[in-house]
Amino acid sequence: MSSLSSKPYLPQLIYANLFESIWWLDQSLGSQRNRKTGRVAGFIRLVRPLNGLMMGFAVIVGASLVLEEPLTAEVALSLFLGFVTAFTLASASMAVNDYYDREIDKINEPDRPIPSGVVEPRESLVFAGVLAVIGLSAAFLTPIGQSDLSCLTVALFSLVVSLSYTTKGKRTGLPGNFLVSACVAVPFIYGSFAVGRNLRTIAVLFAALAFLSITGREVAKGIVDVEGDRSKDIGTVAVSHGEKTAACVAAILFLSAVGLSLLPPILGSVSFMYVPFVAVADLGFTASSVMLVRDHTRGNAKRIKNLALLWMSFALIAFFAGSL
Repeated sequence: MSSLSSKPYLPQLIYANLFESIWWLDQSLGSQRNRKTGRVAGFIRLVRPLNGLMMGFAVIVGASLVLEEPLTAEVALSLFLGFVTAFTLASASMAVNDYYDREIDKINEPDRPIPSGVVEPRESLVFAGVLAVIGLSAAFLTPIGQSDLSCLTVALFSLVVSLSYTTKGKRTGLPGNFLVSACVAVPFIYGSFAVGRNLRTIAVLFAALAFLSITGREVAKGIVDVEGDRSKDIGTVAVSHGEKTAACVAAILFLSAVGLSLLPPILGSVSFMYVPFVAVADLGFTASSVMLVRDHTRGNAKRIKNLALLWMSFALIAFFAGSL
């Protein structure tokens, strides 16, 4: 009896095997879900969506600077497509940039999607191609800009400039930084074309502000990436002239943007709503400039680079609020 009772009953064997199979299936599916979630997150991180959102918002700001009549359905559609164009083209350029930077990022940013193995290099190019097609299609379909293809022309120009920077211009240092800044300044001008208006001084002024602040951020970013850039012979200001000089150049550019931001209210081109938001941005850029000159280490430069995005966000809000 004892020998028989020590053997498991058939139902027990069935339940045990069934439980083990369900547990194994759950673990396998969970692992697959985690891998899929990790890959999706990797593609999102690849395109730096915050940058794309800021570019899209810049288009809307650029349009708001020149619009005087009430918003119509056609204008709203043009603004939406303009936002899509800016977001997708900025995202495409980020993906291409990470493809070309994959060897440098193994040193500077090993946790980025490509060097960490989450996204394959070839996948980043395919993803960039899809995003570029979406962006250019949205530019072509923009109803107000279709008559003279102005939106598509500006979008193509921006894409060519960003790809020129990624493939060739990056190694030139400061001239390469200017290419990046030009791409960021273009959305303010694109916004004017998206709603069928000619360029105005205020739109060009805001584009210049964006150009200066982004160039300052790119120079500061060169301090963060100096080790990897030096290994690949990329002639950033930090590599060519040292981190201290790069910090001073970045500070001068930030402060130049601060000085230029005083012109719109002096010229009477914006409403009072511009003032509180731009004051936050100006104080932030001024404080960041002082902090960077005092401490031009890699860690602090990375902090200033990230803070610059915050101050630029306040500047964007100021541009939009000032147009109301």
